[in-house]
Amino acid sequence: MAFEDRVRDLAGEVQPPDSAAAGEARARHLTLTKPPGSLGLLEELGARLAGMAGECPPPVPGSPGVVVCAGDHGVLDRGVSPWPKEVTAAMVGNFCGGGAAVNAIARTVGARVSVLDVGVASDLERHPLLRGGKVRPGTDDLSRGAAMSREEAARAVMAGAGVAEELIESGGVDLLVTGDMGIGNTTPAACLISAFIGYPAEKTTGRGTGIDDATFELKVSVVREALALHEPDAGDPLGVLAAVGGLEHAALAGVILTGAVYGVPVILDGVISNSAALAALAFAPESAGYMVAGHLSAEPGARVALETLGLQPLLDLGMRLGEGTGGLLAVPIVQAAARVLGEMATLEDLGFG
Repeated sequence: MAFEDRVRDLAGEVQPPDSAAAGEARARHLTLTKPPGSLGLLEELGARLAGMAGECPPPVPGSPGVVVCAGDHGVLDRGVSPWPKEVTAAMVGNFCGGGAAVNAIARTVGARVSVLDVGVASDLERHPLLRGGKVRPGTDDLSRGAAMSREEAARAVMAGAGVAEELIESGGVDLLVTGDMGIGNTTPAACLISAFIGYPAEKTTGRGTGIDDATFELKVSVVREALALHEPDAGDPLGVLAAVGGLEHAALAGVILTGAVYGVPVILDGVISNSAALAALAFAPESAGYMVAGHLSAEPGARVALETLGLQPLLDLGMRLGEGTGGLLAVPIVQAAARVLGEMATLEDLGFG
């Protein structure tokens, strides 16, 4: 079976969340020992978790895992970032060695770290945390031609899906967090967000690692050029990913779709994850019901992407690192949302029913 067919089949397996379980959770919140609505967003999050799990109260996720998808980008040759592509491989080594921000925060919240090499331009040493799924050593320059072929984009989607499936089936992971690594990857993220929601480059392009004004103007023009060159069709998500996406963006779409298939909540990290989530939404609209916005990235495209996804971020810390760091910080909030539904006493328990 061609990889494009496999992606289509994966998307077709996504079922809508259980509206009855979500409704039961909302009703249960009205009976708990608190004023109605006093837990704010935590209450609706708990209801959504019940819908994802198909039961109320929902299980408390106890085994979170972050999947950091890594790839390089041909568009880097246009000068959209001051950092060389070799930093991607160096950071993958840092993830595997436990010395990155994602590792420190993962240890804080008790999450396991998995790294997927879906398109790093360098050869990487084998490591227990590193999954090999390299489709190709980086993309082509999306401003001069397609970033990759449709089949390569589909292979990347399925590489991410395979890691997520392995973690859920064999590793017992019951809460997925999306992470990324790829120097220059906020440029394809801006392209994807513009392609899927129709916003101009000026509204979706940010400063990434903190580029200066001249580089920022160049970056905006590169995104604008790519969109004009390809005229991507939002109704063809695989075509959009192939034209203006990154290998890690495609892989993250696969992680999200697989979480949705298994009814496992997927906490989105920043703008890279948000752009991948738009692709997942285009593949399977019901997949949005399994997404949780971990935080609001400082990148401008993140806000408009989350608005399109219908998601309200749990945190706003001004973060823009990626790696899964902001998503991981939301893990305890997701766990708390499930726990209060299952462990709080009701008014009837206290004799007020």
